[in-house]
Amino acid sequence: MRHRLRPVGLDYVRTAPLRLVFVAETTAPPEAVFRALADVENWPRWYRQVAAARSTDDGKGREIRLKGGTRFVETVMAADPAECYAYRVDRTNAPGLRALLEEWRLMPSPSGTGSVVRYTFAVDGVAPLRGALRLLRPGLRRAFRDAVRALDRRLADRAAD
Repeated sequence: MRHRLRPVGLDYVRTAPLRLVFVAETTAPPEAVFRALADVENWPRWYRQVAAARSTDDGKGREIRLKGGTRFVETVMAADPAECYAYRVDRTNAPGLRALLEEWRLMPSPSGTGSVVRYTFAVDGVAPLRGALRLLRPGLRRAFRDAVRALDRRLADRAAD
C-alpha cells in the first residue's frame, strides 16, 4: 500500500478536522459487544462492507479489506474490555487520506439491559475527500446502524445457543 498516514493518538477523536459520530443501541451487554469488536476475523459476518479482516501482531494490529477493494493496515490503539475499542489507519490504498482513527465507545444502556455504542470516525484528508465524506454522512450512518443491528442479532443468536 502506497499511502502512509500520519500517526495520531486517541485524542484525535476530539481534534480531527472532520469527526463523524454515530450512536446506536444493542440488546447485548458492553462485554459481549467488546468481545465481538476485538474478534477481528469475524467482522465480515456482521459488517457487510468488510470483505476480509485479520488480526496481526498478536492483536496489536489489523488488516482490513472492504468490498470494492479499499485496504487498510491498522494499529489497535485501545482495547479496554467493555469500554472502548479503537484503531488507527497506518497505511491504505485509498488516496487523499492524511490521518484516520476510528473509536467504538461502549456504555451500558440507560435501561441497564444492553449497550449504547458510540462510533467516532475521526479523519483528515484533502479538501475534496472531506467534502465527499460530509456528503456521504447519511450513508455512513446507515452502514454503521446496519452493522450494529447485524452484530446485535449475531450476539443474540449466540446467546440463545
